[in-house]
Amino acid sequence: MLHRTIHLFRKELRLHDNPVLLAALQSSEALYPVYILDRAFLTSSMHIGALRWHFLLQSLEDLHKNLCQLGSCLLVIQGEYETVLRDHIQRWNITQVTLDAEMEPFYKEMEANIQRLGAELGFEVLSLVSHSLYDTQRILDINGGSPPLTYKRFLHILSLLGDPEVPVRNLTAEDFQRCSAPDADLAESYRVPLPEDLKISPENLSPWRGGETEGLQRLEQHLTDQGWVASFTKPRTIPNSLLPSTTGLSPYFSMGCLSVRTFFYRLSNIYAQAKHHSLPPVSLQGQLLWREFFYTVASATPNFTQMAGNPICLQICWYKDAERLHKWKMAQTGFPWIDAIMTQLRQEGWIHHLARHAVACFLTRGDLWISWEEGMKVFEELLLDADYSINAGNWMWLSASAFFHQYTRIFCPVRFGKRTDPQGNYIRKYLPILKNFPSKYIYEPWTASEEEQKQAGCIIDDADDPMEIKVKRDHSEENISKGKVARTTE
Repeated sequence: MLHRTIHLFRKELRLHDNPVLLAALQSSEALYPVYILDRAFLTSSMHIGALRWHFLLQSLEDLHKNLCQLGSCLLVIQGEYETVLRDHIQRWNITQVTLDAEMEPFYKEMEANIQRLGAELGFEVLSLVSHSLYDTQRILDINGGSPPLTYKRFLHILSLLGDPEVPVRNLTAEDFQRCSAPDADLAESYRVPLPEDLKISPENLSPWRGGETEGLQRLEQHLTDQGWVASFTKPRTIPNSLLPSTTGLSPYFSMGCLSVRTFFYRLSNIYAQAKHHSLPPVSLQGQLLWREFFYTVASATPNFTQMAGNPICLQICWYKDAERLHKWKMAQTGFPWIDAIMTQLRQEGWIHHLARHAVACFLTRGDLWISWEEGMKVFEELLLDADYSINAGNWMWLSASAFFHQYTRIFCPVRFGKRTDPQGNYIRKYLPILKNFPSKYIYEPWTASEEEQKQAGCIIDDADDPMEIKVKRDHSEENISKGKVARTTE
């Protein structure tokens, strides 16, 4: 018997390499493609900010257009998940719900609730993995039930598993013609809302536009230069280049607009044709495997986004300083390199991975000694590519709380940026108030004389100095001592 199916889009906002949507089409006589816009869930569980809201709505609009081209449409239904499902399953005589399998606790709980609802109302539930390269449970099983905590061990487990599953074929209009589509009046009733409908600020729109179409175009653009792909090594990319020196695809992977399996195998084809190519962990494929590493560890670690109760996280007595945390978040630390990075983050929703390293180290073990959890929450709100596993995993890493324990390696908030951008063009772009400073002063404008500051049109007033940088320029030595204490008392 063919099903009447609701296909629930959650994070896989695409039509290419979507195995559960393909399975739904093959098993159904009627298919309702649905996205439940549960604002309470998105704000409380995923903590998305205004830029990510824009990216999400753009992605949904693009998905709707792509579905329309194949003879279907996207129904965006606003409300609480279970209430929406209960109502529409009965209204549309649904016998099957299909959805992408996810590993975050809140998505697992959602799927368990849908399974429970299915048992109550009599519909089947099908979920398949497609947001990651592997089913993380397979990795855990081979490793004896626990997550591998080093990248080397993780790569060994993958060598036993073999390559990831290949992407499924692209969907066609013929696939959708086998099923009756939602009525046109439903598409109008459940259209993709505009930002103003949700009272989301239109200001500071990111240069990253959401959607599968944009993501695929960016993918093709980067894969055109096969020499760059083959020789890519992430540490050699530039954190303060005015255009991304990496692929900039991470927001599209995070929202599921792009398939990681598609990217993985496209890279494999390019590597196969190259005489020499970079290798994990620094290659492009290596970056996908880092993503997979954090997904695997997060899937099996209780309280992964917290310090307390987290079995892999060092327990550290961080300072609680709301004022300095706020100034860090608002790009008011007084260090131009740090403040330029945080300005770009607030304006665009993306910063280079080494720039993330710099501001994360500054907030935690480098200067302010404020908990990584606080920085993680800020990134969760502001980053377009915010991701439960990668965000928390990297913050633990960069604060030397887990995975990485060379706590004496500090990113200098002056020298680090100056090394790759000695003219300070990045600072001039994101902190235009400093644009007239000579290059020798732009990373440390407080070292310029009063006359030079006047000529630059910006007076560094000690009384207004947001981080009292004249009094205590660098806390790194003191924090290294605290880091040593934290490890000896653990």
